[in-house]
Amino acid sequence: MAANQGQQRTRRRLSTGERREQLLSVGARLFSESPYDDVWIEQVAEIAGVSRGLLYHYFPTKRDFFAAVVERESARMLRMTAAVPGVPLREQLTAGLDAYLEYVSAHAHGYRAFHRADAAGDQAVRRVYRRALAAQERQILAALDADPEFGPLARRADVRLAVRGWLAFTTAVCLEWLRGSELTRAQVRELCARALLGVLTP
Repeated sequence: MAANQGQQRTRRRLSTGERREQLLSVGARLFSESPYDDVWIEQVAEIAGVSRGLLYHYFPTKRDFFAAVVERESARMLRMTAAVPGVPLREQLTAGLDAYLEYVSAHAHGYRAFHRADAAGDQAVRRVYRRALAAQERQILAALDADPEFGPLARRADVRLAVRGWLAFTTAVCLEWLRGSELTRAQVRELCARALLGVLTP
């Protein structure tokens, strides 16, 4: 009994940032496994070992909570695939897809949760998701614009539409890969790279 009390006294309290990250990690797992309407905020609190009151202190509503999960995953993806100035797009595409697939593999729950957002019935959540996709699209177009080979294409309407379609294609491929596709990571990377270069190269 005394030993247990000592362990409880020495257990480190999580900082505000650490607690928030813990809650978002739990949320990402639950939202990746179940539709938005089937996830209850009480589940998150119970799994995280906190009171509902504390969870609502960080996220006033379920909508706020799911939106934060989506924004967290979007920021991660954008950081991992950020363009490197001065590096040709063809090289960046390979490196960027490697980083992206590493993220998909390491954060599968978060990736699935992010892409479930568009199916959520809550329009506010869907707007957060669409803003995140638009940010990815802008990042790719900016990399195209800065590349001498592809720069002239970046402002064409058909290319902008093709990039948007490529993001949807890459998402579908990655979600299928997570379900247990026979393709290796290298094969998935090459498939996605060819799909984009195919619409950019005559």
